[in-house]
Amino acid sequence: MRRRLIFITLAALLIAAGFVALGVWQLHRLAWKEALIARVEARVHATAVAPPGPAAWPMVDAMRDEYRRVAATGAYLPGEDTLVRAVTDEGRGFWVMTPFDTGGFRIFVNRGFVPDGTPRTAFAAPAGPVRVVGLVRMSEPGGGFLHANDPAADRWYSRDVAAIAAHRRLGAVAPYFVDADRGQGGALPVGGLTVIAFRNSHLQYALTWFALAIMTLGGYIIVMREEHKLRRTRAA
Repeated sequence: MRRRLIFITLAALLIAAGFVALGVWQLHRLAWKEALIARVEARVHATAVAPPGPAAWPMVDAMRDEYRRVAATGAYLPGEDTLVRAVTDEGRGFWVMTPFDTGGFRIFVNRGFVPDGTPRTAFAAPAGPVRVVGLVRMSEPGGGFLHANDPAADRWYSRDVAAIAAHRRLGAVAPYFVDADRGQGGALPVGGLTVIAFRNSHLQYALTWFALAIMTLGGYIIVMREEHKLRRTRAA
């Protein structure tokens, strides 16, 4: 009997401690996520800066650079649009990815969304020097959730800038692309559709783990009371 009670006690304490540890971990994740959201919000609404040049490309990463507002002056490369399958609030269609020459390096610009069936003449890139303002996004290597990119057939399901550049034989391009703001080149493509949303359920998860810890200790107390009653009954 004594060994069984010791085992139950140790098991309850270990389980409760595990739940508490998971709850504390979720609180740390909550603080990290809130800091990330605040950092992204600050970047999105900040004054546009120059996009990272070749010297900075090895250091470009999502934590430091994604959603940073940038502005660049240059020219689109004519006839080099790549259509990437997309589903947006505007419906099913494509992102229009067009290489942009800044005069010192090349970047891909996601000029925006066009619906299925839109003729290319309806969204031709503007000619001559233009200024592009938008948000830095990270390349999406590999393909979409259900489909892999097929460069040979020129079918794209993700915005993989390295693969697209290789297929188009464009040479070195930035390891990121820029989501152009709305209203930069006519009605189509529709820009400014960047989805900035971060799931933040860490507080609910933390409360759930803490509640399970309390329930475990509550169950332990109930078991101990029943054991105590049983021992008193046997003694009587």
